[in-house]
Amino acid sequence: MNIQASIIDQRLGAIANQIRDKSAEELRITDNGRLKSLAFVYLCVQTLLELEEDEAFDCLTEGGGDFGVDAIHISEEYDGEFTVSLFQAKYKNNLAGTSNFPEQGIESLIRAIQYLFNPAAKLDYLNQRLLAKVEEARSLIRDGYIPQVRALACNNGLTWNPSAQEAIERSGFGEQVTWEHVNHERLVNILQASKPVKDSLQLSGKAIVEDMEFSRVLVGRIAVTEIATLIERHGERLLERNIRRYLGLQGNRVNESIKQTLNSFDNGNFYFYNNGITLTCDNFSYNALQDSDYQVRVENLQIINGGQTCMTIFKTLQDPKLLPNINQAYVLVRLYQLPRDNQDLVQQITYATNSQNPVDLKDLRANDERQKQLELDIQQLGFKYRRKRSDNSTRATDITSGVAAEAVLSVWRKRPHQAKFFSREHFGKLYDVIFTNDLNGSQVILAVLLYRIAENRRKRPESNDPALVRYGSCFLAMQMGRRLLGDMGVEIQDISHRNFQTAQELIEQHRDRYFNDAVADVQRALQSLYGEQDISLQQLSATFRRGDLISRL
Repeated sequence: MNIQASIIDQRLGAIANQIRDKSAEELRITDNGRLKSLAFVYLCVQTLLELEEDEAFDCLTEGGGDFGVDAIHISEEYDGEFTVSLFQAKYKNNLAGTSNFPEQGIESLIRAIQYLFNPAAKLDYLNQRLLAKVEEARSLIRDGYIPQVRALACNNGLTWNPSAQEAIERSGFGEQVTWEHVNHERLVNILQASKPVKDSLQLSGKAIVEDMEFSRVLVGRIAVTEIATLIERHGERLLERNIRRYLGLQGNRVNESIKQTLNSFDNGNFYFYNNGITLTCDNFSYNALQDSDYQVRVENLQIINGGQTCMTIFKTLQDPKLLPNINQAYVLVRLYQLPRDNQDLVQQITYATNSQNPVDLKDLRANDERQKQLELDIQQLGFKYRRKRSDNSTRATDITSGVAAEAVLSVWRKRPHQAKFFSREHFGKLYDVIFTNDLNGSQVILAVLLYRIAENRRKRPESNDPALVRYGSCFLAMQMGRRLLGDMGVEIQDISHRNFQTAQELIEQHRDRYFNDAVADVQRALQSLYGEQDISLQQLSATFRRGDLISRL
């Protein structure tokens, strides 16, 4: 028995119980064997993409008509491109961990990529969950955005065999599709990310060390081969304070440039081309009697900026065709020894230094004073505000900061298109728009309750629901908010703890009316925009993404 495979197997039992009710209701999966396989897909999605529970479950498409795709996630558009992550999972109860990912699984993924991302191909046999996601991707393609596809083959064994690799190479996808193998070993490495890293850094040449009040700073130069070795030893554990989601080489211009420089005869100048790597630790020590080439011992080492650089270096140096002069390539390193009891300083440095690639800023905003005030205010109303990510399961009374941001932006700020498709900016450029100084806990909870009604219907539409229900949930939530304020005879600024209970009772009593009236509103707006012509699913997706309807509602 493989111990890491056993760890994952035990974890799946708890996950299966956690998602049992949702699986039965949304996917019609109740069999224990299928439920365990679904739990494995869910674990892979949540761990690799770092999604909240509901977001991860929403990616699942397993079941009849899934075209070999067990889960799909579509990122936001960035710089004219968007990333689609396709998951196919093969879980075995044999915990030896010696079985290859099946060749037919790879071939199935190849066919799915050829079919799903061709807007001209008919989609006759897809289940509704997958169909909605695929049409969203196709509408982006029709608008001129370029898909970068991650094909993730997940199992609790070995990677695919040489025949499957030949099939990948014959597919002709080139660099637009990247292939990744995910197994129990990789999952355990990510899940163990909180284990402190204790190691040594071999620097090259001179270095500067300076004491600054209760902190210390070391600035020096390190060979890229040392970075690759460090990542090989510790992997995801080094990125706990950075981001776990490696953005990949293809479709990311920064990382592609890093790779090209490393694999060129100009790699001796890599030190000058790269912004360097920022690391933090609890303590570092070195032989001060030396004047160069220090070996620095570090405790609780973390990469807080430059994680993309480090992972790209590691991936690039695995290429057997790499130029032999790679030993000439170095990178600037900044090592900060920070007080263990000053986590605010760590947060501020992490926030200030992460500006090259788009990152999820929810964690970096978690200690913002507005987030702390909302946590206290919401708690007094009988709900729990989760401003920090947690491994604990969410309950009906739990509200995550990500859901709160999307709900408030949809319902009260009347920007439903930005709520749905600009989530990367919710805690960035849109943060002050959403979390204004006068936003209170009552407003957040009510927005979330309305948003959940629309989202639950999106995930579990009734047989007579129009197609827009699957695409326009944020718009529907906005219209429901307008009706709630109308029934109360107040404006949003008048909502507080004093009338919270009244508003909550109105939502509970009239939820169906609010929802049906909102659907009617959106249908009228669509008719105003398109007239009597038929609206395809791709058009629907594009319409809600661009926010064309806002002026008509």
